[in-house]
Amino acid sequence: MNQKVVINAAIYPGGKAEVIEQGYMRFSEQINEVGSMSEYKEQEGETVIDAKGNLLIPGMIDIHIHGGHGIDFMDADPEANVKLSEKLMGEGVTSFFATTMTQTYDHITRAMEAIQSAKERGAHIEGVHLEGPFINPIKAGAQDPQYMGPADIETFLKWYEASGEQIKLVTYAPELAEAREFEQVMLERNIIPSVGHSDAVRSELLESAATHATHLYNGMRGLHHREAGVAGHALITDGLQVEIIADGIHIHPDMIELAYLIKGAEGITLISDAMMAKGMENGDYELGGQKVIVVDGEARLENGSLAGSVLTMDLAFRNIMEFTGCSIAEAVQMTSSNQAREFGLTQKGHLEVGKDADFVLMNPRFEVENTYRLGKSMKE
Repeated sequence: MNQKVVINAAIYPGGKAEVIEQGYMRFSEQINEVGSMSEYKEQEGETVIDAKGNLLIPGMIDIHIHGGHGIDFMDADPEANVKLSEKLMGEGVTSFFATTMTQTYDHITRAMEAIQSAKERGAHIEGVHLEGPFINPIKAGAQDPQYMGPADIETFLKWYEASGEQIKLVTYAPELAEAREFEQVMLERNIIPSVGHSDAVRSELLESAATHATHLYNGMRGLHHREAGVAGHALITDGLQVEIIADGIHIHPDMIELAYLIKGAEGITLISDAMMAKGMENGDYELGGQKVIVVDGEARLENGSLAGSVLTMDLAFRNIMEFTGCSIAEAVQMTSSNQAREFGLTQKGHLEVGKDADFVLMNPRFEVENTYRLGKSMKE
């Protein structure tokens, strides 16, 4: 690949790195050079991309997404999964965790096999998020209760193998039987245990190994003045990363601000939790075998329960700044750097020499102008 260089960009490298107000970045498949325009020198034969003051940020990483653009990972279609990964670049996503739903053993197995096949064909999948079925029916949400139950380690290991050992995150209910044994199996494989769809009280959670909380406030025992519940535990436990769906529908902006004030930018991971209707018109869709009705940005089951979202990650980026007053650099942390740190994605989440050339050019309105993955533009 020929070397390229972006010039005249406001570069937000990720993490706690200092912003380069007017900078340049050379890259091929990886980043070769990053610096201030005062240090920039032209090199013969390279392609020059003038950012004209636009923002340059790390590619976003969505660790909780079920689908979009008419595609659902549970449909077990490798080619569709590859297509979706390309579509997601339009919202600034360069890596994601394909997320499954509570369903039959065979259904989940096929989904795992298709995800692994799609990754081999070039889909931007960095891992699998197994959401259910080892969750509590009391907090089923949009998941189908008939397939839920305590952890079955033998079954889980078969799914782990079917995924090509790509399961990196598991949403489970720590209060259910076999949870401690299941946590040990996850930890031995460097899988992050995430409390979600759980009715646990804090005393139960203090015994658990969960270091992550799936879609904070949603699908979990809430805050109460006599019992912290799952939400309270997630907020006050140091080192426990919380997912936020920043669409203004799943969580009131005031409660997002509360999470930000307690956890700080380092403790929050923005997710889409998007389902197949993202990028589509209003209408009837499906999630985990259940009918979903989408009207004006809200996805709900026939019983009225929220059923995933149609949120894009670039909108989440804009919303988190509006809801909390956080900085651009902090929004970058919450959409990319935190994910890379938590899951050991050492080549992602930061704009540094030697890292993958996964980045997004945004205009001053924080809209995506172009996205590059491994140095290749979504427009190529």
